[in-house]
Amino acid sequence: MNPSSPSKRLACSSFGTVNSCNLDRSVPFLDLKRIHAPLRERIASALVGVCDSGAFVLGPEVERLEHSLAAYCQVSRAVACSSGSEALLLALMALGIGPGDEVIAPSFTFFATVSAVVRLGATPVFADIDPATFNVSPLEVARLVHHATKVILPVHLFGQAAEMEPILAIAARCRIAVVEDAAQAIGAEHLGRRVGCMGDIGCFSFYPTKNLGAMGDAGMLSASSPEIAEKLRLLRAHGMQPRYYHSLIGINGRMDAFQAAVLNVKFEFLENWISERSEQAETYRGLFQEFGLADVLRLPTASPRARHVWNQFVIRVPDGRRDALRQHLADRKVGTEIYYPLGLHEQACFRHLGYAPTDLPETFAAARDVLALPIFPGLTRDEQYVVVARIAEFYQTTKSRSQVAAPLFLSRSVERISSSLPEA
Repeated sequence: MNPSSPSKRLACSSFGTVNSCNLDRSVPFLDLKRIHAPLRERIASALVGVCDSGAFVLGPEVERLEHSLAAYCQVSRAVACSSGSEALLLALMALGIGPGDEVIAPSFTFFATVSAVVRLGATPVFADIDPATFNVSPLEVARLVHHATKVILPVHLFGQAAEMEPILAIAARCRIAVVEDAAQAIGAEHLGRRVGCMGDIGCFSFYPTKNLGAMGDAGMLSASSPEIAEKLRLLRAHGMQPRYYHSLIGINGRMDAFQAAVLNVKFEFLENWISERSEQAETYRGLFQEFGLADVLRLPTASPRARHVWNQFVIRVPDGRRDALRQHLADRKVGTEIYYPLGLHEQACFRHLGYAPTDLPETFAAARDVLALPIFPGLTRDEQYVVVARIAEFYQTTKSRSQVAAPLFLSRSVERISSSLPEA
């Protein structure tokens, strides 16, 4: 591209100044340094406090986190654990899932959702998704329930709650437990209820990329009853209570105090970060509209019945052009990711279950056209502009300044300068 071309000069800062090289800037898919830098001193102080206390596994910091998150998630009890993956395993262990049992789960999800099922000797039954939300289809769930079904495991994918009302009705009618995989969706809601409080057990991840992320692995479970919560606490610590007396066979799934200390600092900012992510999602919508791409690509939708917390902003790229667009963006140093390139029913380790790739048509289609764009606290409007401008460049929708309206946040001075640009 010629450095003096109009598309190179379209980008501007939200302060109204023109930088002819703005479109040359790289845009990371995620930059955790922007989140942590303002909290550096507070986090360091919290970690020193753990060092001084000598309580490195569980302890006061973990208990404080459990109390805070129980209240936030609208449950009476929360049980911290070592990771989101172990949360799923512990949940199924607490419900006694094992050989001969079936668990209904979406195929379009991260591997941990279903690996926990298989690790216990149970059989995953894969359900297709709603193509608009990427969440499991309640109609599919209803179709798949039969006598061996012991758990329905909906995933609140990308930060949006699944349609829990019909799923809970199916579970109640058939006396089936519900385990919510809320790894990507802390703070999300369905009909005013927080994810993790609707089923029997909720599972959360605090992997660093999540909306509330630790500085390593960590997870949490929310429990609908004191009995389940107590069982989860036993299972996460080898089934041991009191020390060296074991009533259950559990695992080592305890959270370390350093991760809890970090999460206690960051938790205060979770709602602000969710608001920022929501604003970024709206900015993307406006930009795609202004660049004439809203009908070219399929943008993510937020259900009016739900609160979306935007862990990811995932577009769908039609006509088999997803990989080409991703390469175009990578060549221009714009970060993207594919969640997920295959449905789990297509993975080699699950081939013995006998699914053909197109047995779940919506999952099959989504895996071949989804593309996640940068969205994280600290991402600037300029950077979002670059992302969408580069996509527009791929589709050749910015042939001239007169053909594409400026984003709403451009200053009048920039509009005056840009309006005088010649055609490319």
